[in-house]
Amino acid sequence: MSLAIILLLCFLMNISLGSVSIPLKSIFNSIIGTSDNESWQYIVQNYRLPKAFTAILVGSGLGISGLLMQTLFRNPLAGPFVLGISSGASLGVALVILGSGLFGATFSALLISKWSIVIAASLGSFLVLLAVLLVSSKVRDTMAILIIGLMFGSITAAVVSVLSYFSSAEQLQQYIFWGFGSLGNLSWNELFIFFGIYCIGILLTIISIKALNTFLLGENYAKSLGLNIKQSRLIIILATSLLAGTITAFAGPIAFIGLAIPHITRQIFNTSNHKILLPAVALLGAVIMLICDSIAQLPTSDYTLPINAITSLIGAPVVVWLLVRQRKMVF
Repeated sequence: MSLAIILLLCFLMNISLGSVSIPLKSIFNSIIGTSDNESWQYIVQNYRLPKAFTAILVGSGLGISGLLMQTLFRNPLAGPFVLGISSGASLGVALVILGSGLFGATFSALLISKWSIVIAASLGSFLVLLAVLLVSSKVRDTMAILIIGLMFGSITAAVVSVLSYFSSAEQLQQYIFWGFGSLGNLSWNELFIFFGIYCIGILLTIISIKALNTFLLGENYAKSLGLNIKQSRLIIILATSLLAGTITAFAGPIAFIGLAIPHITRQIFNTSNHKILLPAVALLGAVIMLICDSIAQLPTSDYTLPINAITSLIGAPVVVWLLVRQRKMVF
């Protein structure tokens, strides 16, 4: 309950801060469309509200997908992109942005647009997902899937390096800016599509709660309880891929949140029960993302810092402090 209240306060703070400071009363009027200031109403309805909702979806989605991977692999260093989903999305975007070095400038210029980058990232992550699902259906050892996911990431990173070598400085800069991550580029229509896929991932996660708690006891014990290991593993991987892949496609590769939020939540709540952890991780991830975005906006300034830099600079010291304070990791 307290996390939900904190989330609401952070949401209102995020909307009020920015290059133009808007009073809280005017924010409420702008949301319902009764503000006397048309420019404030336009800023709130068409920029700040979509950005704040994007931050909530990104923070909660990455936090949940990180928790799923850490539980499935029983590895505290596992994150939402450990299966190579982010690398696949990065390769798709690289082919669009950096492709002119190999395919010609005219071909690349025709491809580069907002939707083409989203589609390319989605296709890249989807292809990696298919490869991981195919492998996971034939491999018994869960840790083997983790290693295979890392290998897929290495392969795609190598291809991106080759594309970068043949690209111009302008194309490299555009690709690097995409890699910084951004929450403020989505329209309401794009946000609705994002939310629809996000809901499917959350539904699959809810279905997997019992399996997640069972996986904590080890696969052998899970089998003795009658759990279908392969089916449960596929559902968890699919849920993670939908969440992480969609977030990367629409907002870019956002660092830290998926790895650290599950650890922070475990330290705060001191539990491994996913019935408690999942909603707590979702709320805390959304709160942290809103706070990081508020800092990145540099209130009263026209500049916006890369969200990736803020999430790591703010979050990493918090995790270190919590672990030192607790002296042990709850897992």
